[in-house]
Amino acid sequence: MLTKEIVAQLKARANPANVAGMARYGINSAGTLGVNIPVLRQLARSHRREHGLAQELWQTGIHEARILAALVDDPRQVTAHQMEDWVRDFDSWDICDQVCSNFFDKTRFAWTKAVTWSQRHGEFNKRAGFVLMAALAVHDKQAPNDAFRRFFPLMFRAATDERNFVRKAVNWALRQIGKRNPMLRRDAIKLAHRIQRVDSKAARWIAADALRELLAPSRTLRSR
Repeated sequence: MLTKEIVAQLKARANPANVAGMARYGINSAGTLGVNIPVLRQLARSHRREHGLAQELWQTGIHEARILAALVDDPRQVTAHQMEDWVRDFDSWDICDQVCSNFFDKTRFAWTKAVTWSQRHGEFNKRAGFVLMAALAVHDKQAPNDAFRRFFPLMFRAATDERNFVRKAVNWALRQIGKRNPMLRRDAIKLAHRIQRVDSKAARWIAADALRELLAPSRTLRSR
């Protein structure tokens, strides 16, 4: 009953103009209502850590209901099987990013899935791996530097992937890890220079964009 009520609330807020705008930014319009993220966050406040509700919302197939599912689910109750089920359903970059950076990165499987998914072929599965890396760099305050350095070979290998949503995710992960602290910044800059030398349009873009931020004068190199 609760799931039906929430879906009804979402449909009442449907905005076809927003759907058209989202489509222009590469978001799949199928099953999309055009409800803004702030509205979803407001709805989520009353349903935190409701694992069963999250499963039902995901099964509706509605774009916004799936984002809401990630906002209300309980990371402690998530299984690796659930994560695999959900990642197979990713059909646009925003679903991928919202689920990975608001939810999957808080699960005990996040580090393993980041490695596994980043080596897959499917565009949004592969993107999910690198989005997790970026999210972990921001949110996992206790992780040691070496944990992030283990991602570097995966970034280097994926840097030649010309698909837009993959190359942007590799770039995102590289920048976020590099901004974590001065030591990782140095390492990320070195990796970006290696990537820059690869004969690939995607690799050159990833490196140039990352270096533009990591070498910005406002950022100073200091030891911890």
